[in-house]
Amino acid sequence: MIFKRGSGAAADAFARILANTGWLLGGKGVGAVLSLAYLAIVTRTLGVADFGRFALVLSAANVIKALVSFDSWQIVVRYGQPHLTAGNGDALNRVLRFCILIDLASALAGAAVAGAIILLFGPALGLEPGMGVEVWLFSLLMMITIRSSPTGVLRLFDRFDSAAFAETMIPVGRMIGAVAAWLLMPGITGFLLAWAFAELLCALSYWFLALRVGGDRIGNWRAGRALDARRENPGIIGFLTATNLQTSLGSIGQQVAVLIVGGFVGPAGAGLYRLANQLANSLTKISSLLSRSIFVELSRTSAQGTEALGALFRRTNRLALVAGAVIIALILTIGHPLLGLIAGAEFLPAYPLLLMLGMSACIDLAGVSYRPLLMATNRAGLSLRISFLSTLLLLGLQSALLPIYGTKGAAMANILSSLAAFTMMGLASRRAVGRGD
Repeated sequence: MIFKRGSGAAADAFARILANTGWLLGGKGVGAVLSLAYLAIVTRTLGVADFGRFALVLSAANVIKALVSFDSWQIVVRYGQPHLTAGNGDALNRVLRFCILIDLASALAGAAVAGAIILLFGPALGLEPGMGVEVWLFSLLMMITIRSSPTGVLRLFDRFDSAAFAETMIPVGRMIGAVAAWLLMPGITGFLLAWAFAELLCALSYWFLALRVGGDRIGNWRAGRALDARRENPGIIGFLTATNLQTSLGSIGQQVAVLIVGGFVGPAGAGLYRLANQLANSLTKISSLLSRSIFVELSRTSAQGTEALGALFRRTNRLALVAGAVIIALILTIGHPLLGLIAGAEFLPAYPLLLMLGMSACIDLAGVSYRPLLMATNRAGLSLRISFLSTLLLLGLQSALLPIYGTKGAAMANILSSLAAFTMMGLASRRAVGRGD
């Protein structure tokens, strides 16, 4: 493909996106294989009803984590890049420490919210008597293993290879834990311990690698106060708030969906829905991986003018469309036998859900470059408003369609809300690069 002036920067950035996504995909490839194995162990050990209860507990913990946690890695990349370029390691360190403080505060808030939810809604989540403390401890560990800040360090230094290695600790830890639970404690509690072990292993790996990669370049840990980062980096609070709300809306929309399904059709229906959603998301992991790589490069390219930015944006769009088409073909051809192989015959009713949720995820994949572009061009507020509207639409449609069509109605709501978000984000993104003015 031939580009006009400025295309060299776009081509170089696009090459880095492919390389970085390749590293992430390598790690996710290992994770995808292991996830099929540990999902088979969990579903076949627990059965539909208990797997549904397990799914509800995981979704509740993830909702809390999404609600209180911040995407602080974006702060490290966005505001750390100028300090790194200027060789001001101490200022970069203050940005990093500021993000760590935010992560710790969100962990404390999450622990309090988790306790309140367990006390008030434990029976609605299908928790057996005596499980409340175990679930709270699991939620607490989910909060304190937030690893967004070290993730930002690795991405700031273009060490996506190290990040990919650290990320594989999640499926590796779950696989080890699932086998141990199957042999020693084959119940919901055992598998919760397995998932908690995986989170802790991943967080420790991220911090070890981030500190080794950053070294002296991330400055002195005692230079100034962490809160000085607010004064040194104008706009950091607004950007932090927008990224948190946007990430929370996206994650909460998906996790609350499982809780809504469970409320309407019970744990068994929630289990089928979550399994289909998890398999669909496994097939479309490239979406989140591309998004991470794209944001880093768009943040750099935005300083070089709209011509290079537009060229990079169009290239990433074409890549995402091709990937989405390939994944839809995979779901149509191998989705049904894969579902039966992993979970067994009793989970085969989840195939229509897998097909619809896969379509929704592929729509999200097709628009994967939209949100990073808006964030990189100082349109975080606009991106947040669109995310709010699409999440509100998702939850509203689910509440309307679930009583009529059951879990299939919930899956259809995902497709409709994804289409709405794709349209709104697409229009806003094209205006951002000067094509819609």
